[in-house]
Amino acid sequence: MNFKRHILHYLLEWKSHKNRKPLVLRGARQVGKTTLVEQFSKTYKHSILINLEKPEHRRYFEDFDDVKIIIESLFLSNNISSSEIKHTLLFLDEIQESPKAIQLLRYFYEELPELHVIAAGSLLEFAMHRVKSFPVGRIEYLYMYPLNFREYLLALDHKTALEQLNHIPVKPFAHKILLDLFNRYAIIGGMPEVIKTYILNQNISDLPRIYESIWGTYKNDVEKYTTNETERKVIKHIISTAHLYLDQRIKFQNFGNSNYKSREVGEAMRNLDEAKIIQLIYPTTDVEPPIKSDLKKSPRLQFLDTGLVNHALDIQAQMLGMHDLSTAFKGAVIPHLITQEILSLNTISSKKTNFWVREKRQATSEVDLVISHKGKVIPIEIKSGSTGSLKSLHQFMERANHPYAIRMYAGEFSIEETKTPGGTPYFLMNLPYYLGTKIPEYIDFFF
Repeated sequence: MNFKRHILHYLLEWKSHKNRKPLVLRGARQVGKTTLVEQFSKTYKHSILINLEKPEHRRYFEDFDDVKIIIESLFLSNNISSSEIKHTLLFLDEIQESPKAIQLLRYFYEELPELHVIAAGSLLEFAMHRVKSFPVGRIEYLYMYPLNFREYLLALDHKTALEQLNHIPVKPFAHKILLDLFNRYAIIGGMPEVIKTYILNQNISDLPRIYESIWGTYKNDVEKYTTNETERKVIKHIISTAHLYLDQRIKFQNFGNSNYKSREVGEAMRNLDEAKIIQLIYPTTDVEPPIKSDLKKSPRLQFLDTGLVNHALDIQAQMLGMHDLSTAFKGAVIPHLITQEILSLNTISSKKTNFWVREKRQATSEVDLVISHKGKVIPIEIKSGSTGSLKSLHQFMERANHPYAIRMYAGEFSIEETKTPGGTPYFLMNLPYYLGTKIPEYIDFFF
């Protein structure tokens, strides 16, 4: 099954560029990088697909130092004429297994610019430490994540739902169908193998073994790059317990009721963050651009995929019986998924989101997400209930330099005029949960 991923658009743009550099596709293992490039390779007359986990493929880079000789050898092995180089894609999969291949990427750009080269791999950040001369300025990046809700609808081939999702503003008659589809997506998550199995069998009970397999792979992968037994134990502990803290901000010291010190946990968390398995989402106090992360304050944890977290928490069966998932696991599941949806749009950068805080001794205000858009910092609160319960959002709007705010909830789309308790007027756009990937377009519509 080939999924239709929005990142394919960027690959086609890259292919058409005259000053094209080798492209490194980054993302955690099993988010679909290899499948995507194999699908993209069909747009070429010739393609050479190399998996550097295989010794017989890795030898091309171990035996030769000159990229021209490497390409001559690869073309000979694949029966491709050297005159076809402009019509050939070279795909170096699992490139983290060969630091030398990473180092040689710059020479593909400098000496063979007519060849189309894509590299992909997981845990590249760790492999980079072993590269003697990293090709800074000679490569470009794209970032890949699990399937978002729009891509999930494409996988289902639900054309009518996709058509309604893309209509701005969404029509009221489409609300219940889209919300039901989103609720199922929120339960199973966006990992390609999970979605593929679900589409084939339409049964959530078939999915636990896949979740377990994915988590096991991540544990084994990250442990490869630890340098001592203590690091290994800390990372194992974090992966085994971090999902229990989805509903709160964390502190590194003694994380997960352990005896591990702040420095040990912090280093392990940052390694997992670089691997995109568990990311640290920091707060900001800014109400005007630029949004700056406050690294001195406690962060929240953002996992690669909400479906994996739901499985780890053992709440999927419970979620099946909920009409409004805003209460799932102390209200933490939907904000986590909306954050995942927004992160999935960051294809050309690895920029993170932030949440907003105002911390005083007597009271703390916290807005779930803030997004910088056209010179304004837009607050996004993710909850159901009346507008009168949006205390933190009111605190933000009393300090903002614009009158626009967003609430995401299980209800229908609407825009209303309201006021803070202090009398500051503002416009509140109420968006159904399923519009997470459409937030930038709705902000434009809002303005």
